[in-house]
Amino acid sequence: MQPGEPACRIRPMQAGDIKQVMEIERESFPSMWSRTTYDRELKNKLARYLVAYAPLPGGALPLPNDAPPPETGIIATIRETLKRIVTRSSPPRERILGLVGLWCMVGEGHIVTIAVRQDNRRRGIGELLLVAILEAALEAGQDGVTLEYRISNRDARALYDKYGFSQVGVRARYYSDNQEDAVLMSTPPLRSSVYQKLIALRVDEQRSRWGEAYPLSGSLTRLTSPLSSR
Repeated sequence: MQPGEPACRIRPMQAGDIKQVMEIERESFPSMWSRTTYDRELKNKLARYLVAYAPLPGGALPLPNDAPPPETGIIATIRETLKRIVTRSSPPRERILGLVGLWCMVGEGHIVTIAVRQDNRRRGIGELLLVAILEAALEAGQDGVTLEYRISNRDARALYDKYGFSQVGVRARYYSDNQEDAVLMSTPPLRSSVYQKLIALRVDEQRSRWGEAYPLSGSLTRLTSPLSSR
């Protein structure tokens, strides 16, 4: 991890994250989703939302690997309701640094949002989120992933090019705030050997940057590149 970069982990988004996520959206986009929309999206079985976060002073990182199995039935419902009430009224224990969202279609995932807090940009967090959501797409049985971005956003284009996305079309005047065009991009097949070799190389680069603080551990990030196997 480079000097000055925050400790960072990735986990599924929770209802208690919505307030901070909306702050990030407000910094990043001319228009934003409402709290009600996020509440609905978090219940959508075809959607995957992840956040990058860092612990606040006095807070503690969750230990997902040690979490007990989920409860079911009426007791679980009551516990979840109480948890949401407490979470919304309590100060956050983590600072949300960025978010990414994916809709799972029939064999094709679509990235609907990806954003990083303004004061945490250019630190590799967006790249971590992109790899994490590609992993989520793979685990959800998707064959490929698509997205669109504003044609003027050169930084976004550079990141997507780096991860093997190819331009497949343009939607003219797609964005309603300024009538800007949207560029459509798509990955190669996620399970293809060519694409997995590319991801392995990119993950090697990420590991070199983050060192022992590297927060990802899914199947894509366990791939070994030709360089690291020498």
